[in-house]
Amino acid sequence: MGQRMAGSNSGKAAAGDKTARPADGPIPADRIGRQLEAVILELLAARAATSTICPSEAARAVGGENWRDLMEPARRAAGRLVEAGEVQVTQGGSVVDPTAARGPIRIRKVR
Repeated sequence: MGQRMAGSNSGKAAAGDKTARPADGPIPADRIGRQLEAVILELLAARAATSTICPSEAARAVGGENWRDLMEPARRAAGRLVEAGEVQVTQGGSVVDPTAARGPIRIRKVR
């Protein structure tokens, strides 16, 4: 993957980020994926049971100003959480397969 997070280390940890990010250099893709999964679950836990989040919220929390680079990894993280039975992905209020979904999606707690 090779996302660079240079410049996004503001000195404070993002939600779910239990370790400091390097100020320069790539962050391993598996670590980013784990961070995104944790942040998705934390964002949902902080909301009402009926609320949804956008994958961009997790991408922003982990990636800072480079959040756009993390949109696809955030969608994949949501897909892994769907496989684990922890969340559902929706489009237009209907549950969809995250691997087949094209366009905007939302993530919610399993209902």
